[in-house]
Amino acid sequence: MSVEHYENFPVASILMPRRLRKPVAAIYHFAREADDIADEGDASDELRLKGLNDFRAELARIAAHQTPLTPLFQHLTTQIEQYELPLQPFHDLLDAFSQDVVQKRYENYEALLDYCRRSANPVGTLMLHLYEEVTPVNIAYSDAICTALQLINFWQDVAKDNLIGRFYLPLDEMAQFGVSEAHISEGRCDDAWRALMKFQVDRARALMLQGAPLGSILTGRIGLEMRMIIQGGLRILKKIEAVDYDVFRKRPVLGASDWVIMLARSAPHTY
Repeated sequence: MSVEHYENFPVASILMPRRLRKPVAAIYHFAREADDIADEGDASDELRLKGLNDFRAELARIAAHQTPLTPLFQHLTTQIEQYELPLQPFHDLLDAFSQDVVQKRYENYEALLDYCRRSANPVGTLMLHLYEEVTPVNIAYSDAICTALQLINFWQDVAKDNLIGRFYLPLDEMAQFGVSEAHISEGRCDDAWRALMKFQVDRARALMLQGAPLGSILTGRIGLEMRMIIQGGLRILKKIEAVDYDVFRKRPVLGASDWVIMLARSAPHTY
């Protein structure tokens, strides 16, 4: 799953146990195809929403124990049945993708968290089901990690999202720091912008660290993978800080040297 879409989750898929690679690939392909429907090309909003509704119809066929019409969902059905995966996370993801089609601004942080609850957290929930590690505590930690990863992706992709007319920065916080949409459209990295971005980076880091105990609760390769995921997110935040929050001119990404640092910091209890 370490590709352009969902690039920060998981960043360490090479560590995934072989037995889980097929279900993880099936989940990823579902998410990527749905994301492409919502984002890619020049289709109208109506066509995008219809495409996502077609995905919902396929999930309904799975729920009714009917054979889906498309190979994507036929393969997904096999993994859902074998690993007893819940369908609600898939519906939540579709709801988030549909929201991307019709909603381009977020009034406050609470509204953004509600979006993350459906756009990111379901992936972590599905992974916990694959790991057979579903507990209320683990889900809470996973939600914190996934939401943090989504927020981190937003902050590294401010300029990219602007090109498709999306602003994920909470509008009330932009006003509080004296930042306007013109800052983003013009790539204006002044003191007001840096203060706003520092606030966002600090909050995302705190949220990631809130979920970090999951990396020690999980054992073996999946535990190491989770710790690498956490370190990957934290590393991107450091890179945002290193460019003095000017994500307009240099989008922070992970390089080869970062992987060495992430691995060195992925021993249990190193947060």
